[in-house]
This record gives sequence, C-alpha cells and structure tokens, in this order.
Amino acid sequence: MEKISIQKLKWIKSLQLKKNRDKEGCFIIEGEKIGKECMLAVSEDICLIGCLSTHKDLIPKHLQDKSCFLSSKEFERVSRLKTPNKLIIVINKPSNISFNPSEKFLILENIQDPGNLGTIIRTADWFGINQIICSPDSADVFNSKTLQASMGSFLRVKVYYRELFPFLDHSNYKISGALLDGEPLEDNNLKNSNAIMLGNEGQGISNKMEKFCNNPVKIPGFGAAESLNVSIAASILMYEWTKKSKS
Repeated sequence: MEKISIQKLKWIKSLQLKKNRDKEGCFIIEGEKIGKECMLAVSEDICLIGCLSTHKDLIPKHLQDKSCFLSSKEFERVSRLKTPNKLIIVINKPSNISFNPSEKFLILENIQDPGNLGTIIRTADWFGINQIICSPDSADVFNSKTLQASMGSFLRVKVYYRELFPFLDHSNYKISGALLDGEPLEDNNLKNSNAIMLGNEGQGISNKMEKFCNNPVKIPGFGAAESLNVSIAASILMYEWTKKSKS
C-alpha cells in the first residue's frame, strides 16, 4: 500500500459533485461499518480504498492493491463528514439493474432531502421492499448524505430514476398515494397495492401524479402538527402495507 497521490485526492474530492459522479460512473462511501459491508458485498466494483496508516488492518488482502494511505488532514480534505472517518471507498455505480413489475415498489416524486431518501431506502430494506422509482428531480441516491442515512441498505434496494408520467401512463398498477384528502389508513386495505407513492416534502404529490393514485390514503393525526416528515409517513405506510399483505 502506498501513500495517496495528489491526483487521486483531487479525483475523490471531485466525486462530491453529482455531475462528476455521473461522468465517472462512481461514488464515495465513508465509514468503517458501511465500508466493511461494501468490501464484502461489492468488492469487484471497488475502484479505490483510502485509509489511515494506523488502520491498514481494515483492508482485506485481495483489495490491498486498490488501497492507499491518507493522513488525517487528507481525510478532512476529501470527507463530507463533520468528523472524518478512517475509511473512504470509491465504488463503481451498479449497471444492468432491471425493474421487476411483479414485485412491490415505492414511487417517490421530487423528494429533495438526501437524508429523507436515505432513510426511506433503509426502511424499505427493513420491510423487504427492494425497488424504488424516483422522479429525476429527486435527491441523488449516491449523494453522501443519502448513502450515510441508508446505512448500507443501498446495496440491497434498487433505486431507478424515471420520468414518472410516461412510466405510469397506461399502466395497470394499483397505487396507494399519500394524499390529504385520502381515506383514513385504518379504513383501507393496502394488501393488493402494487406500489405506494409519496410526494415532495413541502408540496406532496403533484396534481399531475394524483391521477395515478387509485387508492388515495392518509395517515390520521390527533395533535397540532401540520404534517408528517415524508420518511416517517413512508415508514408507517410500509408497515401497514407489509403487515396487511401477510394477514
């Protein structure tokens, strides 16, 4: 293992920007726990591993030729974390992933916050939902905040970016949409839904997409809060969806 070069440092830092991740076809993950998971699950897709010289024992032998040392200051330079970790990995984006129309999936329209997207991915993984369709204006699944919030679940949940209108137009999916004028959740049966749709944090599901929600639902509240966070709403809906589907 050698010391990292200035060129590689600049390259890693450039991947903080989506346009560069798209151009290079790769992304960054940080942290020991998620790093170990990636080294086990997608070792063949790893481009580069950086670690502190005091933590070279974290790197498996078969990946040492892709590894290099960084100083603490170099970690601070390339990290997006407030407290830089001891492991940073550059990974090729997955290719040739295919959508399975016979399996459950989530539809996310214009979800802006990367943390919300990452939490939804993690929750979907918990409930055994491994497909998410996002509108192109949603947060990037390979944003560092999304990846950190997903806690490794991005390895198991496939996220696709599609223009939603042509994707859903002429489809026969039964879609339960989270809408303010929907029927109270406890009065609805989500068992036969193919998908659940959630909308933007501030605006909800757009009028254009509402027409595809042939099973509109709402989560009843009993306090004074104006609304639920979209990742919390997604969690409640996924719980009810998977619970009912097994009853």
